[in-house]
Amino acid sequence: MTALSRSLVFALFGLSVATSASAQHLVTQKDKLFSPDMLTIKVGESVEFRNDDPFFHNVFSMSEAKTFDLGNFPAGESRSVTFETAGTVDIECTIHPLMNMTIEVVE
Repeated sequence: MTALSRSLVFALFGLSVATSASAQHLVTQKDKLFSPDMLTIKVGESVEFRNDDPFFHNVFSMSEAKTFDLGNFPAGESRSVTFETAGTVDIECTIHPLMNMTIEVVE
């Protein structure tokens, strides 16, 4: 059975197909701000942090739900992180201490 015919059978009988692809969310860094500054995602999803400013940024968290440091990266580059545990993740930029955001990871 081809993928197309499997999809048709599932559609006809109201069945769903689980996919292994996780959602990818985008957070931009522009004007020394994270945008959005609050985000709710599901466990297993990823967030891409894109630097849209003409200077370096950093993205890190010391939160219990997710600790990470994506390092410093220049304009036009992005870095991603996947969130495997539910909880609140406070995110900051080491270069610009007023930059912060919160990601709520839910089951």
